[in-house]
Amino acid sequence: ANQRHLFVRFTMAGADKAKAVSKTLKKGISKKGTRIHTKVHFYRPNTLSLARKPKYARRSTPKKTTVDKYSVIKYPLTTESSMKLIEDSNTLVFIVDIRANKRQIKAAVKELYSIECEKVNTLITPRGLKKSYVRLSKDFDALDVANRVGVI
Repeated sequence: ANQRHLFVRFTMAGADKAKAVSKTLKKGISKKGTRIHTKVHFYRPNTLSLARKPKYARRSTPKKTTVDKYSVIKYPLTTESSMKLIEDSNTLVFIVDIRANKRQIKAAVKELYSIECEKVNTLITPRGLKKSYVRLSKDFDALDVANRVGVI
């Protein structure tokens, strides 16, 4: 009889403990307290920043790639001075897109006319056009290329 009484007491103690645990789980444990500030200034904490998920595109059309090989070179220049450069220093002269850089000009000339460039010099004219002097490598003759392009 004594053992049964002991068993009942233990189970009651267990039940009370379980009740207390369930109460704290339902209520939640608050660990709120005052934060110890170690700096004089307050720095705003970094909060969660989610990636944007737009409902619709802000632009109606996708942006066009600004410079491709056809838009880089506008036209070859056919002035007397450019003809002299073709004959004397194996150099072709083109008017190119104002936003194109030397690497893009070199690549465009290589792809369009299938020639190798030694170097490219550029300048912006007072009229606001970009002029490029394309020096061809020794393997190619500027006169032949100019004939093929239709400069001469």
